[in-house]
Amino acid sequence: MSESTDVATVDGALAPFTEMMAADGYVLSWLPSEADRIVVRIEATDGACADCLVPQPVMEAIPESAAH
Repeated sequence: MSESTDVATVDGALAPFTEMMAADGYVLSWLPSEADRIVVRIEATDGACADCLVPQPVMEAIPESAAH
């Protein structure tokens, strides 16, 4: 993964999802996993809206769709 280009690309692709999660009190972060994969982590803050989360399969599909 080319540090400057790929970080900006991934951040840009995930930006709408990151902003949506932040509005409900969640922090999205990611790390490279393999040459062409990343691991996305979502953490709740103290004021997170638990009722705002979608089921896990839907949650997993959102960042996946951002990659395409």
